[in-house]
Amino acid sequence: MTDNSTGMAGSILAEISQMLTALSERGEEGAIDLRSLPLTDADRVQLEEMLGCGEVRVELDLAGSSQVWETSYSGVWWIRHKGAGDKIASEEIAVTTVPEILITHPVDLAAANRQIQRDLKLAGMQYQGGKFEQGQKNEREARNV
Repeated sequence: MTDNSTGMAGSILAEISQMLTALSERGEEGAIDLRSLPLTDADRVQLEEMLGCGEVRVELDLAGSSQVWETSYSGVWWIRHKGAGDKIASEEIAVTTVPEILITHPVDLAAANRQIQRDLKLAGMQYQGGKFEQGQKNEREARNV
């Protein structure tokens, strides 16, 4: 253990292991609210070192900045939200295939589809028969050919 470490990092790692079992065997997701635990700065550093960093890292700007990264253990995500003054507002370890904050909401999907349809129309493109086709040129463009 490092200076001022309480051993909490090891306990959290054991809990994460149980959560990974639940996710892999029963599809049950889970989370650990790190702000609710009596972690010292040394515990937090030790936990971050134990979990490591995997291949996926995302930064978001939604009502403050947020960082989401998959640890070196697949399905174990560290999620940190910062608020005013760049102080940590919430921090959790999520055991899931994809963190909720990264999943596109159906309303946003529908809005994106409407926007892309408008953009295609402005570009004179239309979707027909399984492919995009250039629409007919307007009179002015036809005369300049």
